[in-house]
Amino acid sequence: MKQQLTPGTVVLVGGGPGDPDLITVAGLRAVRQADVVLYDRLAPLAVLDEMRPDAERIAVGKIPRGACTPQERINEILIERARAGRTVVRLKGGDNYVFGRGGEEAQACALAGVPVDVIPGVTSAVAVPALAGVPVTHRSLSQGFTVVSGHVPPGDPRSTVAWEALARSGMTLVVLMGVAHLGEICIALAESGLDAATPAAVVADGCSPSMRVVRGTVADIATLASDADVHPPAITVIGAVAGLDLNAPGDGWTP
Repeated sequence: MKQQLTPGTVVLVGGGPGDPDLITVAGLRAVRQADVVLYDRLAPLAVLDEMRPDAERIAVGKIPRGACTPQERINEILIERARAGRTVVRLKGGDNYVFGRGGEEAQACALAGVPVDVIPGVTSAVAVPALAGVPVTHRSLSQGFTVVSGHVPPGDPRSTVAWEALARSGMTLVVLMGVAHLGEICIALAESGLDAATPAAVVADGCSPSMRVVRGTVADIATLASDADVHPPAITVIGAVAGLDLNAPGDGWTP
């Protein structure tokens, strides 16, 4: 990554999973140098205090079933500000290229002839389970993991996820944006052959002081999460590793 940002360039900065201490050094440097920062509600908002006093900040977040800045308008703002000769940072939570629409923004800029730099971020898909004491891989339990979006349920025409294949994969399954459809997801996995007794954990408000973990199995995790009044943002981990709690004393296995 360049030490000095170039005017007229859009920089896609992955801000990490929410804790301002978990943004990268390069990402923080970019925010400090930016003329304009477009940010989401899940970005590490405290980092905005590091902006220059004369820099412009633009909120473009999307609230589930609430206020929303259309992606097309976000693309337009990025291009407009860059064409005006300004250094533009697009600050998102996690990593821009992991369900962050960073690919769409990079394509839009490229089509407009606007240069794009990328500063990767720590993805919440790995960081949030880790902070909850759940490793997504473990040599004796899981040799891989799959990260999927649960924003549409299994069977929905918009879904491209092969849930039946994931049920047989033997890998850890990390579901982002899946709170609303968690029950349907678990039913689809069980009907496709995943043992209903497979451990599962939902981590809500990861990387924040209000972070909490709901633990159960594929059979009951949706009910337990609902009873606990879990709301987005939350990440679900399904697989043997979800039976671990490495933050607990002893061997780390949950009772």
